[in-house]
Amino acid sequence: MAYDRDNPFAKILRGELPAHKVLEDDHTLAFMDIMPQTRGHTLVIPKAEAETIFELDPQALTATVLSTRRVALGVRAAFKPAGMMIGQLNGALAGQTVFHLHFHVIPRYEQGGFQFHGQPLADPELLAEHAAAIRAHLPA
Repeated sequence: MAYDRDNPFAKILRGELPAHKVLEDDHTLAFMDIMPQTRGHTLVIPKAEAETIFELDPQALTATVLSTRRVALGVRAAFKPAGMMIGQLNGALAGQTVFHLHFHVIPRYEQGGFQFHGQPLADPELLAEHAAAIRAHLPA
């Protein structure tokens, strides 16, 4: 299957769709999930075109994993969850719904349920607050 340049994350990278950005560098972009599983649910994507982890070159993958770790540290400091789940899905049968490689940084709390997909859209103002809180806690 060829990479779909009209997927939502490609559109976010081109500025055609809005996103509450948490971190951006030359190789990656992190932003709030618009259907968050928990408070602070953040996505980290490479800027390179890749549907799954298998298509991304090792250098870009390294940059993406390092950004994921950095964002997870910011989420942990901002929200103080009891645990942290970092997930990455490859292909529809694995549960991938947006076919641009991405990592989910999902804080886990003592209270509150969890489903990987199917949550309602979050309030954009709340997402903006969460993004600001994480940015303020990102390690250098």
